[in-house]
Order: sequence, then C-alpha cells, then structure tokens
Amino acid sequence: MHVKITSGAVDTYPYSVGKLRRDNPNTSFPKQIPDDMLASYSLMPVTFADMPSINERTQNVAQDAVPSLVDGAWTLGWTTSSKTAEETQAWDDGVASSNRGKRDGLLAATDYFALSDVTMNSDMASYRQLLRDITSHANFPNLEDADWPVKP
Repeated sequence: MHVKITSGAVDTYPYSVGKLRRDNPNTSFPKQIPDDMLASYSLMPVTFADMPSINERTQNVAQDAVPSLVDGAWTLGWTTSSKTAEETQAWDDGVASSNRGKRDGLLAATDYFALSDVTMNSDMASYRQLLRDITSHANFPNLEDADWPVKP
C-alpha cells in the first residue's frame, strides 16, 4: 500500500502500483518497481501502527483514514476516543445479558439437584442461590472470574 504525496502532504490514499500504471500509460515500468522509482513519482510506502490497548467498555478505537508522517515514515495510525454514556450503557447491557446467559447455564447444569427424588446438600443450595443473586453483585455486570461462585 502506498500514499501519493504532493507538496509534503497526502494527495491520494490509498494509491496502488496499478493506479500508477494507469495514470502513466506511456511509461514502461518493470514488473517489480523499485522504491526509488516509486519515490520519483511521489509514492511512499505506508506502514501500519499497532492497534493501541483500550478499555473496551469506555473507549472506541478507529484506524485513521489517511497516513501521517511519523519519524520519517508514512504511517497509518489509530485514534482513540471516549464512549458516550449511551455507548457505555449499551456495552453494559450486552455484558449483563451475556452474564445472565452464563448464570442460566450454570444453574441448568445443577438443576438435577433440585429434583424431588434427589437430596440437595447445603453447599449446592448455597451455590445455586449465589448464582441467582449474581445480578446484585457489586461488580455486576462487569464481573471478573473471581466474582463467580465456585461449584462445590
């Protein structure tokens, strides 16, 4: 991937070798065009920055639309921004729904203990109650593994 630079600024991005050939129909280019020849047509290679780490609950990340000059190389970077209150609430709602599904699955896996012909011990009864109460946990909906009760 390349960028076409005019007067030190981005003219066209992305700019491909195929476009260079189409824009210069009377020029014979070698099959593999060397970097110095591309530079003579103001084409520069683009490097891609690593995506930054973010808090997915509270931040958005988007790849920049055009590269910028970073330490002498045209680099396509990333922009982070804070999520709106509505976006954070939507994230929490999705996590809450997922955690309720996990809780329901864990309860279903122990339902046979609640059958009339099975005697449920107090540890299992406590575990099932903690699962039912998980939505009132202080960290809900953003639970860590340690927040979940341990099956006896």
